[in-house]
Parts: sequence; structure tokens; C-alpha cells
Amino acid sequence: MKWRKLLAFGMAAVMTAALVSGCGSDKVKEGGSSDGKKIVVGLDDNFPPMGFKDENNEIVGFDIDLAKEASKRLGREVEFKAIDWSSKEAELKSGRVDILWNGLDITEKRKENMLFSDPYMDNRQIIFVKKGTTGISDEKSLAGKVVGTQSAGTAEEYMDKSDFFKKDVKEVKKYSDYVSAFMDLENGRIDAVVGDEITGRYYMSKHADSIEAVDAVVGEVSEFGIAFRKDNQQLRDEVQKVLNEMKADGTIAKISEKWFGKDITKK
Repeated sequence: MKWRKLLAFGMAAVMTAALVSGCGSDKVKEGGSSDGKKIVVGLDDNFPPMGFKDENNEIVGFDIDLAKEASKRLGREVEFKAIDWSSKEAELKSGRVDILWNGLDITEKRKENMLFSDPYMDNRQIIFVKKGTTGISDEKSLAGKVVGTQSAGTAEEYMDKSDFFKKDVKEVKKYSDYVSAFMDLENGRIDAVVGDEITGRYYMSKHADSIEAVDAVVGEVSEFGIAFRKDNQQLRDEVQKVLNEMKADGTIAKISEKWFGKDITKK
């Protein structure tokens, strides 16, 4: 499960414009895709920092930058299409979108209906503390502490099932969004936040003077991948090829540093 409530930009407009990479020509660059057709990427446009609308109502984010660079290298035009994320598999199967690229967890169940790229990022739950905090180094060191997290998120699911968090942690405070939790952390109302690494590191990159990460995993780790239709092995392989090139030449690491302050992609 991934959260959908981090930021509220107050944007009501529905995105209709296509974002174009490269020259926009149907001609294929050397070593690029076997056809010049546009690639339509389906996404939830309220999932910062993976894909979301900024203050100018433009779709931006980590996955957006990856997709734009991959499409450029393929000599293809790319369109980002906001979809109902709960209907993502139907959107893909019907052909209304060609790819699902938006922090999508790879699961065995999803593999039955979709092709996936190689995993490009771990989806970890880690600990965040107020800068300068000592004594919190891992999950067990949260004993006796007040810990915040977002309601209806992966971290909450784990903590609700954990005897340690039920018995040894002083209190688990649940928030409607991570921004509220981090604000309470900065103001000293809670001792730590447990939540999505991608969410926390993005917030931390904007508040480097007040928040820091404890690089210790809480709960299970899942992996993000890009999903394709079962019958579209060719597109899957083409995209994977350029992703491998982007990893080898350091492009993916640079994009990660831009959005998270460090390279948190899979090596």
C-alpha cells in the first residue's frame, strides 16, 4: 500500500497536456525503439515525490524524470496520463496506457497480469528523528518513545500487528498525512516518525536543518518496478535496456539525489 495524502496543492484541473521529450519526431534514433509511437504513462498524480502536480499544475517527480529521460533515449514522445490508481490494471490491460510508472510495488499477484521491469528502488519503512537526537538507532530503541506515522499506510499496518509497538512503545500517534507528523517531530511533540523512506527523504531534503534519517528498516521491504502489458515484451525490454544504461552512466543516481538528497535506488 502506498500513501496518497502527502501534499495538497489545491489543484482541480485535470491534466490533458502531453509532455514531450526530444525532438518529437516519429523517426527512431539509432539504437532506440523499433517504432516511433508515443508512450502513454499512467500514474496517480498525487504521489509526491514520485509523480505529482507542482504549484504551476505541471506533472513533476522522480518517476517523471526517469520516464522523460528513458523516452528521450528511445526517441519516443511521452504522455503522462493521470488515472484512477485503483483501476490501474484495467487501464493497462485495455491499452489506454502503455506503462504504469509511479512507485508501483512488484508483487506475485501483479506478476500474473503484468510484465515488470527489474526493480529499481526498494520501498522501505525507516525512522526519522529531529536533528541531533541521540539514543534512537533501530526499531527496538523506540521503546518508551512516542512515535508518529500516517494512518492507512504501510508503517501503520506493520505497527498495528507488532507486539513490540503495542506493548513497549509509549504511544503511536497516527496522522492524516506525513507532513503533520513531521511538523510535530520538528516541534518536539513526538520522538520519531516511522514511514516511507521516499516520503521522509523528500520532506527531509526540504528541511535538512531539522530532520534526519536513521537508516534502519522497520518491517518488510518491498520493491518498485515499472509495469507493462503481458503481451508487450518488446516495450518492456526496450525500456529496461535504457534504464540499464541510465544506471551505468550515473543518470539515475543524479535524479535520485535531486529528489531525495542521496542515491536510494537499487545498485
